[in-house]
Amino acid sequence: MIVQMPGGPLPASVGRPDRVTVAVYAQDLVLHIGIIQQLRQRPELELLPDGEADGAQISLVVVDTVDDEVTALLQRLQRNTATRTGLVVGTFESAALQRVIESGVGAVLRRSEADQDRLLHLVLALAKGEGVLPGDLLGKLLSHVGSLQRSALDPRGLSLSTLTAREADMLRLVAEGLDTSEIAEKTSYSERTVKNVLHEVTTRLQLRNRAHAVGYALRNGLI
Repeated sequence: MIVQMPGGPLPASVGRPDRVTVAVYAQDLVLHIGIIQQLRQRPELELLPDGEADGAQISLVVVDTVDDEVTALLQRLQRNTATRTGLVVGTFESAALQRVIESGVGAVLRRSEADQDRLLHLVLALAKGEGVLPGDLLGKLLSHVGSLQRSALDPRGLSLSTLTAREADMLRLVAEGLDTSEIAEKTSYSERTVKNVLHEVTTRLQLRNRAHAVGYALRNGLI
C-alpha cells in the first residue's frame, strides 16, 4: 500500500512561490515519516498534503523495491504533466532500472544514501529538469540493455534517430552524472546552450527528461 502525506489543504498564505512543492508517496508509514522529517526542515521545499498531491512540482516515491504496485504508481505519475518524479529505493535490479526510466522517473537515489542533503539535491535537480542517477546504476543499465535486441527496445515504436556529435557528447556527460554547470565547463558551452541542446533532444525524440534520453540513447547505441 502506498501512503501519502496526511492532512487537509494548506492555507493560501503558507505557500511561497519560490519554494519547490513536493508530494511524498511511500510504501509504509515508517518510510514516509522518515522522508517527511528530513524534507520538512528545508526552507526551499513545501510539502503538499494528499489532497493537493497532483499539483506538486515533484513527486517523490519512497519504496523498498520496485514491484508491480510501484510501477503502476510511477506510470500514473508519468501521465501527470504537472509533476516530475524521483525514486528513493532500497534494493534495485538492472531490469527494474529500465522499467523505472521508461515510467518517466528522472532521478534515483538509494535509501542508504538518502540523507537530507542528497534528498534536497535530487528534488532541486528535478525541479530544474535535470536527472540524478548513481554511476553504478548507469553501468547496470548499459550492461542490461546491451543484451537486448535493438528492434524491440522502444515500446512506443519511435524510429531510430541519430544525434549530432554535440548532442551525443552532452548525453554522455549526463550519463556520467554531470549537471548543467559541469557539462558547460567540460564542453566550453554556456549553461543556456547546454539546457537548449538537451531540451531539443528530449523534445525531438518525445522523451520525458534527461534520464529518459540517456536510457534511449544507450538502448539504441547512440552513445
